[in-house]
Amino acid sequence: MLRPGRCARLLSLVLIAAACTRTVQPGATGLGKRNITVKGSDTMVILGQRWAEEYMLAAPAVTVQVTGGGSGTGIAALINGTVDICQASRPMTDVEKAAVAVKRGEPAMETRVALDALAIYVNEASPVRQMSIPALARIYRGEATSWRDFGGPDHAIVLYGRENNSGTYAYFKEHVLGGRDFASATQTLAGTSALASAVKGDVYGIGYGGIAYSEGIRVLAIKATEDAPAVVPSLETAQDGSYPLSRPLYFYTAGDPSLTMTKFITWVTGPEGQKTTTLVGYYPLPAKS
Repeated sequence: MLRPGRCARLLSLVLIAAACTRTVQPGATGLGKRNITVKGSDTMVILGQRWAEEYMLAAPAVTVQVTGGGSGTGIAALINGTVDICQASRPMTDVEKAAVAVKRGEPAMETRVALDALAIYVNEASPVRQMSIPALARIYRGEATSWRDFGGPDHAIVLYGRENNSGTYAYFKEHVLGGRDFASATQTLAGTSALASAVKGDVYGIGYGGIAYSEGIRVLAIKATEDAPAVVPSLETAQDGSYPLSRPLYFYTAGDPSLTMTKFITWVTGPEGQKTTTLVGYYPLPAKS
């Protein structure tokens, strides 16, 4: 018969052995669930939410919470330390990076996670099929106001755009308008989904946004200059840069991400995450050579 003290020692050894053979899920540390908060780009919010859903199936010990609000909102949250990962559809500015360094005591770390072709939307009933960037600039600066000048009907062009905390707004302003202001007639909408819906319902409307929101509307082929060939947004033209408004999409963290965050980011940029990118309607990163 075993003495009580020896029984206790044997029980302890059994428990230790069981713990050593337990399978640890990705993201688990042995201390329960781990949370990752992600905030930022409205262009990326559907992509981020899909990544989160798929990753949590693969790593049930981790909770990933994703919200939008715009790239500027996400960057502000990263600076203030209220979010783990910022999603942004534009690069952070030097001023924003400096603010992260000052307030967080760590540099802003950038990871490219997907590609987008910033699409120019028109209504499906529109006869317009292509547009040059200089023509877009004239339209959104209010210098050209009739569809008649672009092969459409003799009717005023109705402008739809994003709010100024949007990374897409900032990208369009820089790469299309050359830093100049939007026309005062531009109707500002809070989110790419709302903008796409507005163009779907307005035969005279024009808008811009992520390629994943283009269902049910026409996406124009774009020319870099008046004399350049018109290029349709696609996986190939986004990856090789021939589509003039192709752009990377980003994750930002303050300093090196934690182990839990690193596993998530590695999954996002790996085969499974990039497959999800394609399913949502964006483009995967080019394969590493």
